[in-house]
Amino acid sequence: MDQPLRRLRVSIVIPCFNEAGSIAAVVEGARKADLGRLEREIIVVDDGSTDGTSAELAKIPGIALRRHPSNRGKGAALKTGFAAASGEIVLIQDADLEYDPSDYAAVVAPIVEGRADAVLGSRFVHERPNFFLGKRRSPFFTHYIGNLTIIFLTNTLYGRHATDYEGAYKAFRREVVAPIPIEADGFEFDNELVCKLFRMGRRVVEVPISYRPRSYEQGKKICWRHGLRMVWSILKWRFKPL
Repeated sequence: MDQPLRRLRVSIVIPCFNEAGSIAAVVEGARKADLGRLEREIIVVDDGSTDGTSAELAKIPGIALRRHPSNRGKGAALKTGFAAASGEIVLIQDADLEYDPSDYAAVVAPIVEGRADAVLGSRFVHERPNFFLGKRRSPFFTHYIGNLTIIFLTNTLYGRHATDYEGAYKAFRREVVAPIPIEADGFEFDNELVCKLFRMGRRVVEVPISYRPRSYEQGKKICWRHGLRMVWSILKWRFKPL
């Protein structure tokens, strides 16, 4: 028998490294986001921060806090957070302000409704970045080219038609992802997990999300080296035995 909707819990996992200026606002956004009758828990993994993030987290009540003594990578932080999760649904929330928690309900809905095992939040369903005109033009043209490469490669190798694999909002049925061993400790964690879900024939759907990119001066961390690791992960897990 299906569990009643009011008893379902969403575990919001926030991997965090040197985000002292934004972590309090991110947790508050996660706390206030409308999830209807779903319960929530907020798990923050401090991945060896050195900028005062630990002190900021100490001021925030009502969160499950895990700490790494040194920086191990976003993927390692997500593994720690997933292991601590008690909810039937696990949702990834970055520790910056690029994404809007008002999208939570849309991201978890396909799982709640029994239509999906995993949900990818896409930044590109409704709007492509503008790099040349107007006040809302994006400064990250090279990032977009990298995204297109990852999208094309993943769709081609795995027979998919997704529009975005690097949107930070992703949600999973915990019972599906908990047994899957993930080797990656870096940003390519998401790619490895999603590729393995494809290989396993799991139901993966896409929903639109909003996005406001920050600059490197504001703390953006991902760069071309991480993109190369993502590409290698996509290639490796298409052919390597699970």
